[in-house]
Amino acid sequence: MVNLSVCFPYLQLIYNSFAQFLVKEKGYDKELLTLTPEDWDFCCKGLALDLEDGTFIKLAADGTVLRASHGTRMMTPEELVETYGKKDWRHCTTDRHCAANVDIPCCSGKCYFYDNYFDLPGALLCARVVDSLTKQNRGQKTFDFWKDVVAGIQHNFKMSAFKENCGFFFPEIKRNLGKYVHRCPESVKRWLRQLKDAGKITMLITSSHSDYCKLLGTYILGKDFADLFDIVITNALKPGFFSHFPSQRPFHTLENDEEQEELPSLDKPGWYSQGNAAHLYELLKKMTNKPEPKVVYFGDSMHSDIFPAHHYSNWETVLILEELRGQEVKAEEAEPLEKRGKYEPPKVKPLNSLSNKWGSYFIDSVSRRGNAEDSLVYTWSSRRISTYSTIAIPSLEAIAELPLDYKFTRFSTNSSKTAGYYPLVHYTLYSQDTDSKIVFTEK
Repeated sequence: MVNLSVCFPYLQLIYNSFAQFLVKEKGYDKELLTLTPEDWDFCCKGLALDLEDGTFIKLAADGTVLRASHGTRMMTPEELVETYGKKDWRHCTTDRHCAANVDIPCCSGKCYFYDNYFDLPGALLCARVVDSLTKQNRGQKTFDFWKDVVAGIQHNFKMSAFKENCGFFFPEIKRNLGKYVHRCPESVKRWLRQLKDAGKITMLITSSHSDYCKLLGTYILGKDFADLFDIVITNALKPGFFSHFPSQRPFHTLENDEEQEELPSLDKPGWYSQGNAAHLYELLKKMTNKPEPKVVYFGDSMHSDIFPAHHYSNWETVLILEELRGQEVKAEEAEPLEKRGKYEPPKVKPLNSLSNKWGSYFIDSVSRRGNAEDSLVYTWSSRRISTYSTIAIPSLEAIAELPLDYKFTRFSTNSSKTAGYYPLVHYTLYSQDTDSKIVFTEK
């Protein structure tokens, strides 16, 4: 069973916010409002939802299907072979040839990838919606519920929702903030100050609106949290912040949390709304007096943070990967403690890294014909991590005690697909002697 204890109240709030909207505003079955603890095992990062047929897919690194479910009902191995065979998932094939040359199957508009904890409750809700509609309509084959999910996003998270105290999410967050949000460790605050004292430019880039950002920042980092950053950008609308041309996504000034003047460029550090990475980079050139300043970007979403920052802006990227918490590694293979700083991972099971339904987030087995032994393969998520991340860490706390000049091993350093995990390789990867046993196929 997946351990969701660390973030369960927050996940439950997100689920309830969308379920309440679908039931009360769109007339969906009231059963969506009732969950059992076992239901949460369905949640696993790295799943893709086929918006046309309501199927959830777990992909191998080469785009073939490892596991699938229709709604919450897992498909049998026989059904997988009959439906997908050894072929790529259709949306992977389509999107490999898209104009942006992106091998992440999100650009067709016919599927959605769940790659961060904010999204995970939506995966469970959508799966249960498919179950409900299939039952009501006696085997319904195609679905059109996604527009209602998008409407729920707009209802709960539109720009004015926080100020107007509307929707189901923000009112509850305001009432019980401490139930859903943890304060930042002092070590991370010191680390941010050390970066500034060392002459580094620090930035906070979030897709949250400025009023919500202020609430969270004040609670998490303290009332003077904005002083820790030279530049704060809210309502960044990632991944468009990286992929859109400056003319499509200009910066705006803010007054009382309301967007004001549209800016043709950025002339000085400060707090802004929306914007684009190109104009931001020009400001960084000016502030550093360097023609090509190096940017290290931290984020927890492959789709919204890591891939676009790497692909469009060529920034160094650090993936915050909660699944790296609570790992197990043989002592002789682990880096000495004095080299890893003072951080020790929590003594809890990794979050959502090993679902009973979906298996490991990082690897999975593929059945071979006859008596041949099953082979292990990297998942699509593993491939994206090692391809687009410079390194992956469980939290900022894991590196906060390290010297600022500490040299990390990058994913691209050698042929190993696990080199960039810090401080430890995830136990499901290590326990399989990854690079000698796992098949990694490219097309």
